[in-house]
Amino acid sequence: MTAGIISLGCPKNQVDSEVMLGLLKAAGYDIVPPDRARVLIINTCGFITPAKEEAIEVIMDAVRRKMQGQIELLVVAGCLAQRYPQQLYDEIPEIDLLLGTGEIPRLPLWLSRVRQGERVLAVGSPHYDYSQQLPRLLPVPGITAYLKIAEGCSNRCAYCAIPLIRGPLRSRPRDLLLREAEQLLAGGVKELVVVAQDTTAYGRDLYGRPMLPHLLDQLAGLGFPWVRLMYCYPEGITPQLVEVLARRPNICRYLDIPLQHASPGLLRAMRRRGDIDEVRQLIAGLRRALPGLVLRTTFMVGFPGESEADFECLLAFMQEIKFERAGFFKYVAEEGTAAAVLPGQVPEQVKEERYQQCMTLQQQISHQYNQQLVGRDLEVLLEERLARRRGIYRGRTRSDAPEIDGRVYVRAAGKPLRVGDLVTVRIRSTTEYDLKGDLLS
Repeated sequence: MTAGIISLGCPKNQVDSEVMLGLLKAAGYDIVPPDRARVLIINTCGFITPAKEEAIEVIMDAVRRKMQGQIELLVVAGCLAQRYPQQLYDEIPEIDLLLGTGEIPRLPLWLSRVRQGERVLAVGSPHYDYSQQLPRLLPVPGITAYLKIAEGCSNRCAYCAIPLIRGPLRSRPRDLLLREAEQLLAGGVKELVVVAQDTTAYGRDLYGRPMLPHLLDQLAGLGFPWVRLMYCYPEGITPQLVEVLARRPNICRYLDIPLQHASPGLLRAMRRRGDIDEVRQLIAGLRRALPGLVLRTTFMVGFPGESEADFECLLAFMQEIKFERAGFFKYVAEEGTAAAVLPGQVPEQVKEERYQQCMTLQQQISHQYNQQLVGRDLEVLLEERLARRRGIYRGRTRSDAPEIDGRVYVRAAGKPLRVGDLVTVRIRSTTEYDLKGDLLS
C-alpha cells in the first residue's frame, strides 16, 4: 500500500509529519509523493482561522480525489483534527481516520483497523510518551531539518489556542534529542533548526530549570555546519544562552523573538510577560554581545482595544529597533481564548490598513539593511538549482531562516555545484528581502 502526506502549518507540524512517515515505512508502507498515494494523510494546522480555512480546502480537494477513485483511504491528522474531531467526523464522512496529536505513535494500528473496514475517530489527550524514540523520515533527503525539543505551551497568552490544542509544555529528554540529531547529521543534514512552541522554556518541566543553553551547546558540538534557534521568548534569553551563542561559531547569529506588540497596555491585555523597556535593554545587550546578530520578530495588529496611540507606539518601536526580519499578522478571534470575548474588537478594515502600514515600514527597514550587505562576502547554503545553463542557484545565508526569510540568488558562472553546498558569495545587488551575488568559492 502506498502512503503519502500533505503537511500544513508550522515546522513543529512538519516534524510530526516526518514521524508519521517513519512509522508507516516501518510498518511496510511504500512512501510516495501525495499525488500518487493510495493512503493520503493530511496533517492539518488549526491555530488561526486562515490556517483552518486552508486545511478544509485541502481536505475537500482530497475528498473529490477519493470520489474519483484516486485515493483509497483518507486520514486527517494534526491540530484541526485535535480541535474539532466530532465536527469533522460528522460533516465529512469521506474521512476514514481522524487522528489526534496524541495518537501519532499508534497511526499504523489505527490504519490497520481502517483497512479492515472500520471508520475510526482516534482523538483523545494531546499527550503521548515523549521519552520514546520514534522513527522519522524526511520526505526528501534534506539539507535542513527541524528538531522539535518540546511540545505544547504553558504561557496562556490571551489570543493563542495552542494550549487548547497541544496542551502544556512537555520537554523531550535531552539524550533522545541528541540521538535524533546525530541521525539527522548522519543523513546529510547541514542545518539543524531547533524549534518548540516556546524554545527557551525547554527543560523547566522535565529538569526543574531551563536547560536550553546546555542542550544547544551539545547540539552545536555534534558538528552541524549551521544550528539555528527559533521561537525564543525574551524572558528566556539568559546570560548562559548568550554565552553559548557567542562561543559556538556554528550557531547562527540569528534569533527569532516573537514580541507581538510594543504598547505596554496592550501587552498586558495579551497576557504577555515582561516589560517593553526590558526588551529594549535585552536587544541592546544582545547586539553588543553578538556582533552581526540578526533579529526576527512577529507583531500582531488589531488586537481588541488596540487604539491609534497603541499602533503608533508599535510603529515607533519598529523604527527605533529596526528588526532585520519581521512578520505581521492580523488578530483573529479564536474560540476558547480569553481575547475572543474582550470588548473593543477592531474592524477588519482598520486591521488591514495597519497591517499594510507595518509591511511598508518593514520593507524599508529590510531594504536598508540589505543595502549594507552589497560588496560583502557571505556564506550561502545552496537549496535549489534554477537555471542549468546559466548556473543560477538559490540559497540562504546564516541570517535567513528557511521558508520565512529572504533568499540569495547566486550566479556560479558555469562552476559545477550541488544543492547542499556551502559556498562564499559576493553580494552585488538587493531587493527589499532578497540578495543577488556571484560565486567566489
